[in-house]
Amino acid sequence: MDDLIIKKISNLINIKNSISNATLLISAVIFLISLYLIFIWVPTEINQGIAQRIFYFHVPIGWLGMISIIIVAISSFIHLITKNEKWDNLAYSSAELGIIFASLILVTGSIWAKPIWGVWWTWDPKLTTTLILWFFYLGYLMVRSYSPAGIQSKQYSSVIALIGAIDAPIIYMASVWWRSAHPSPNIPMDLDSKMLITFLISLLSFTILYIYMLNKRYNLKKIEGKIDEIYRNIN
Repeated sequence: MDDLIIKKISNLINIKNSISNATLLISAVIFLISLYLIFIWVPTEINQGIAQRIFYFHVPIGWLGMISIIIVAISSFIHLITKNEKWDNLAYSSAELGIIFASLILVTGSIWAKPIWGVWWTWDPKLTTTLILWFFYLGYLMVRSYSPAGIQSKQYSSVIALIGAIDAPIIYMASVWWRSAHPSPNIPMDLDSKMLITFLISLLSFTILYIYMLNKRYNLKKIEGKIDEIYRNIN
């Protein structure tokens, strides 16, 4: 009987690993395709020239940076209500990925801004609100890292996440609500079809990669929780 249970668990783990590996492979293939499209297939934009090609990285990264804080906020809210640790694990995992993507937003944005605006940084509304988002991620992770372990640190970080989620739609609408050097968040109707296809494929590749990374980090967080529980029981 025990052997049967162990075999079922082993099969389940193998299935999960196979799905995870397949997700990574799909992401890698699509990403390689997107690189070909970005640097070879898609035409060079007339006004911004070759610098515009960073758009195909910057915007998908920006999308995931904003989605991450929403996942953190929703998961944190559900955890506050249910006290189910899986939601806290998901929130924390998404926050760790979120600060990576938020950092990449700022870096790729600065690289794009230099040849177009002539400066690495300007207090543009969209840039400023994105920087604020980065600080929300940092605050969330610092509270979790430096506060005493327990329900209070999770509650405090949940409040940070819920407030931080408000910043996501503000970032999206910043170029509409305020005077901004950034274009409208909506995709132009007259956008070249090759540019649109390249953008969508790049967005898809980054999104699949994000799902893979989130799943891996979530599973690792669960293992960390079980190890901590065993350590507490021993002591």
